[in-house]
Amino acid sequence: MPRHTRLILGPWAVVGALWLVACLNYLARNMITTMHGSLVAAIPMSEAQFGLLTSAFLCVYGATSPFAGFLSDRFGRTRVIIIALLIWSAVTWLTGYATNFPQLLAMRILMALSEVCYMPAGMALIADYHRGSTRGLAVGIHQTALGAGGMAASIGGWLAESHGWSFAFVAVGLPSLVYGLLLACVLRDTPREGAEKATADAPLPQVRFGTALVSLLGSGSYLLLLGCITCVDGMAWIMVGWMPTYMREHFHLGQGAAGLSATGWLTVASMLGLIIGGMWSDRWGRTNPRSRIFVSVIGLLVATPAVLLAAHTGSLNAAIVGLIVLGLFRAFWGANLMPIFCLVSDPRYRATGYGMINTASAFTGGLGIFVAGVLRDHHVNFSNVFNALAVGQLIASGLLLMIRLSFSGAPAVPLATPAEA
Repeated sequence: MPRHTRLILGPWAVVGALWLVACLNYLARNMITTMHGSLVAAIPMSEAQFGLLTSAFLCVYGATSPFAGFLSDRFGRTRVIIIALLIWSAVTWLTGYATNFPQLLAMRILMALSEVCYMPAGMALIADYHRGSTRGLAVGIHQTALGAGGMAASIGGWLAESHGWSFAFVAVGLPSLVYGLLLACVLRDTPREGAEKATADAPLPQVRFGTALVSLLGSGSYLLLLGCITCVDGMAWIMVGWMPTYMREHFHLGQGAAGLSATGWLTVASMLGLIIGGMWSDRWGRTNPRSRIFVSVIGLLVATPAVLLAAHTGSLNAAIVGLIVLGLFRAFWGANLMPIFCLVSDPRYRATGYGMINTASAFTGGLGIFVAGVLRDHHVNFSNVFNALAVGQLIASGLLLMIRLSFSGAPAVPLATPAEA
């Protein structure tokens, strides 16, 4: 390997390092939702203003995702990851010193602008390091950090209750800032797929945003993948946003019990499904290049009746079983989304394309949550909303089977281990 691309961390060490980054990402963004009482008592605001703190984050995050991905494709994965981590860690820390609502809102917008850069860059870097039969498992392991970070966000409410809301942000922001500085010393980009085609006389063309959009949106398979995102991830946001309320009303549970029943089991099962789905598609992929697609379709088909069971049963235990099966098998899709994307897109535009996937998920999810609320206001049977989720998964399965592979995803250049470097 060229001397300037020598690696300090091996492929699996990179996954471990980025796992913690992803966990911190979701912890920082979500913990504000767990400290409602403490925050409102310290900084008076309406319920609408409190909701705006999260809504503004999601809107900015969704709108800027493609541009954030382009930064990674243009300037390098590692550089973007480190800078983003340092900025959102500093913003998390400084949030603890906000004294009024406009300052809080400004911090949330700054956090969205920095955090949005991580997922496209992080997923692309993992794909750069894991190019063969380990890509599914590597992505699956990394994605478990999102669930772990979401669950860890509850620490915000506990810290706010025991030490004050400001302390919670300082306690999370400062260690994250230190970790970012340490990571800057060891994390490196690896040569991207296709790099071996570049020579001194014919270097790879510079990545441009317009060219990336033309390449991505000109691919029918990529458009089908965006359709799948809309049907699965977008609809899944409805379940995240409204399933706790449905469980509380349908089974007459307390708020805490409903939240645990609706999201706790689902999250744990999803983390397990990410590992299983990634390992299965990796193993199957040694003999069938479409294994990523087939594993995702199998997962969605099994998850579909699980949605209907959770939404229509009169038994709480049966509903929990349905949510566990849903989380376990729908996660097969989560583990294989990035590997499938790598098989239908130009490697030069990998982070930009993943940013557009984030945009589709965020906007359709936000719209879905709002529409579901409107339907509740009009007293529509809420089970029908989850029926739509099941239909969406079936449609996504059909779209996946229509995808044609354009790239093999095989290694373009061998990676050097830290010892070899």
